[in-house]
Amino acid sequence: MNNLQAIISHAENSCKAHGSRLTPKRKQILSGLLQSDRAMSAYELVDYCKGEYGESPPPMSVYRILDFLQSEHLVHKLNLANKYIACAHITCDHDHGVPQFLICGRCQRVEEITVGKATIDSLKHNVEDAGFYLASPQLEMDCLCKACHDNPA
Repeated sequence: MNNLQAIISHAENSCKAHGSRLTPKRKQILSGLLQSDRAMSAYELVDYCKGEYGESPPPMSVYRILDFLQSEHLVHKLNLANKYIACAHITCDHDHGVPQFLICGRCQRVEEITVGKATIDSLKHNVEDAGFYLASPQLEMDCLCKACHDNPA
C-alpha cells in the first residue's frame, strides 16, 4: 500500500469511528489536497477532478465535501486565501495543538506547523488586553519558502 492509500485508509477508519463515511467523491477531494503541496480552492479541486477522474463535480458539492472533511479534522481552511489544505497530522492519533500555516507569498506552497499552548495562551492574553476576544487561534503567516528565498525572481 502506498503512502496516499495508507492515509486515505486511515481517514476512512477515522470517519467510521465518528459514525460517518468517506465516500468515493470525498476520497477524490481529499486525495487532491493530499497530493498538492499548496492550498487549493474549490474551483481548483473541480479542475483536479476533471483532469484526474474525467468528471467535474459542481463547485457547491465540492464546498459541501470540504465542509465535511473540515468537520472530520482531515483538512484545514485557510481563511485569508479561502483555500484548503490537507491536515499534516491525519494519521496521528494524538493531539498536536493548534495548527499554524506558513504560506509562501510567491509560489503559494503551504507548510503546517504547530505552536505550543503557552504561545497561544500568551497571544490570547494580549488579544484580551487589547479589548478583543480570540475567535480562532489559527495563524496564517505570509512567508517565503526556502526555494523562493534562495532564487529571487
